[in-house]
Amino acid sequence: MRFENGLLEAVDRLERFACFLSELRGWRRYLAAFVAGVVSVLALPPYEFLPVLFVSIPVLVWLLDGVGEPTRSRRRRVLWRAGLIGWWFGFGYFLFGLYWVGNAFLVDAEKFAFLLPVAVTLMPAGLALFTGAAAAIARLFWLNGYRRVAVLAVVWTIFEWLRGHILTGFPWNLIGESFTGSDALLQVAALVGAYGLSFIVMLIAGSPASFDTRLLPGSRRLDGELFAAPAIALAGLALIWVGGAARLSSAELDYSGATNVRIVHPDTPFAKDWDSEERLLTIIGQLLRMSREPTPESPAGLKPGTIVVWPENAVPVLLAREPYVLGAIGRMLPDGAYLIAGSNRGEPAPDGPSNRLRVFYNSLYVVDADGEIVETYDKHHLVPFGEYVPLRHLLGRIGLRQIVQFQGSFDVGPGPRTLVLPGMPPVSPLICYEIIFPEEIVAPGQRPAWLVNITNDAWFGESAGPYQHFSQVRMRAVEQGLPVARSANSGISALVDPYGRVVKSLPLDGRGIIDAKLPAPLQPTLYARLGDLFLAFLMLAAVAAAWYGHRSQEAAG
Repeated sequence: MRFENGLLEAVDRLERFACFLSELRGWRRYLAAFVAGVVSVLALPPYEFLPVLFVSIPVLVWLLDGVGEPTRSRRRRVLWRAGLIGWWFGFGYFLFGLYWVGNAFLVDAEKFAFLLPVAVTLMPAGLALFTGAAAAIARLFWLNGYRRVAVLAVVWTIFEWLRGHILTGFPWNLIGESFTGSDALLQVAALVGAYGLSFIVMLIAGSPASFDTRLLPGSRRLDGELFAAPAIALAGLALIWVGGAARLSSAELDYSGATNVRIVHPDTPFAKDWDSEERLLTIIGQLLRMSREPTPESPAGLKPGTIVVWPENAVPVLLAREPYVLGAIGRMLPDGAYLIAGSNRGEPAPDGPSNRLRVFYNSLYVVDADGEIVETYDKHHLVPFGEYVPLRHLLGRIGLRQIVQFQGSFDVGPGPRTLVLPGMPPVSPLICYEIIFPEEIVAPGQRPAWLVNITNDAWFGESAGPYQHFSQVRMRAVEQGLPVARSANSGISALVDPYGRVVKSLPLDGRGIIDAKLPAPLQPTLYARLGDLFLAFLMLAAVAAAWYGHRSQEAAG
C-alpha cells in the first residue's frame, strides 16, 4: 500500500509539472526552454551525465504541447511559438555547449577580443535556427502520447543532419554524443552512425513525455502513458548497453604484424614571436628530441619501421621549402620509418611569378628516412572564419579577414584520400576539424587500415572544447571500425582502437609521447557500408508506426 501511494504521488507530481510547463506563457515559456537547453549540455563531454536528458527533452515536448493546435486559422501563430521554443532551447544548448569558441579570440586579444561577444552569441543563435525549425515542423505533425515524441525524434534528427551539411556543415555536439560517455552504448554507432545515435537518444530520453498534457484527465491512461513507453525505452537502452558490452567482451584486437606508432604531444604554447629564428629552432629541436627519445616500450629509442606523428602545424615554417629541416628529420628517422607532420604549404598563383607564393594550404606531409616528402595531403574541409572568411571581400572591411593566417584564406584541397606508403598499412589523413564529418572520413576506393588525426586545440585552452573534439574521434573509430592515431599540439593525444576505446592517451596539458602498436582494422561496419541509409530506413519505420498507431486510435475512438 505504501508503494502504491508513493507511486500515485509521483504520478501526480509529474502531471502537475507537465501541466505547469504546458501552461507557461510569454517570456516564462521561452526561459524554461532556454534553461532546458542549458541543462542538456551536461549530457555532453566532458560532463557525460546522460540522465539529465530524461528531464530536458520531456520539458521541450511539454512546452510544445502548450502552443495550441495548428488549425488553419492559428497555424502561423502556433508554428511561430513552437519555433521560438525550439530556438531558445537550441540557443541555451549551443551557448553553453560552445562557449569555448571565445577562447580563440583571446589568443591575440589586442586584435580580436572585440569580436568575442559577437562570436560567442551569434554562432549559437545561428545554430539554434535548426532546433527552432525542427520544433516548428514537428509541432505541425504533432500526434498524441508517445507518438509525438517519435515525430520530434525524426524531425530533430533530420535537422541535425542538415546542420551537418548546410553552409559546409557543423555537426558538433549532436545530441547523440551523449552516448560517448559509455563504451558499451557507443557501439551502436557501428550500425547507425552519429546521427542515428541522436535519433535513439531522442526516442529514449523523451519517453517520460508520453504523458500528454493536452488530453483530458479522465482520458489519460496511466498504465499506457506513464509506464509502458518509458519502460520500453529503458529496456531498449539496456538492450543497447548489453549488446555493446557483449561486442566489447568478445572483441579481440589483431596485432599480428602490427606497425609501431609514436605520437608526439609537444604542447607548444602560442607566442607572438612565432616566426623568429630562435623560436623556430626551439620548436624543431623539441620535436626532434621527443621523436627519438627512449620510452619504456622502446628503451633504445625510435624503432625502425615506426610511424611518427606530429600535430597540426607542428612546424612553423613551410616545410617543403626548408631542406635543412627535412634533412634533420631524415637523420632522426631510422630505416623504414616515416614522419607524418602538419605544416602549411604554399604555391605560386597560376598567373603570377613562380618565386612568389600566393596560394596556401593547411597540409599534412609524410617524410621518409631520406628526408624526402613522399606524400602530401591538403585539408579540404576548412573552418569558416578560422581558415577562410566567407565573403571576405565584404567582411574584410570590418577586420574579419585578419583572423586568417597569411592575411588571406587557405585554399581547399581536393578531398579525402587514402595514402599508401611502402611497407605500411594505408591511412586516411584528417586534419583537425575534418574528423567531425562522418561521411568524409574515408575516400571511395581502397579502404584505409587506420585513421590519423592531427590537430591543435591550443586555441581553446582547458575548456570543454578539446574533450568534445576527442569524443568525435572515438565516434569515427566505431563508425568505420578503424583505429585512430591522434596527435594534438595541445589537446588530447591518443591511440583509439576500432571499438572507440582509448588504448593510450595523454592529457590536455603537459608534454609527452605515446609508443604503441597499431591494431588491425575490423571488417567494414554496417555504417561504413551504407552510411545513413539504414538510419533513413529506421526513421521511415518510426513514422509509419506512429501514423498507424494514430489512425488506429482514431478508429477506436
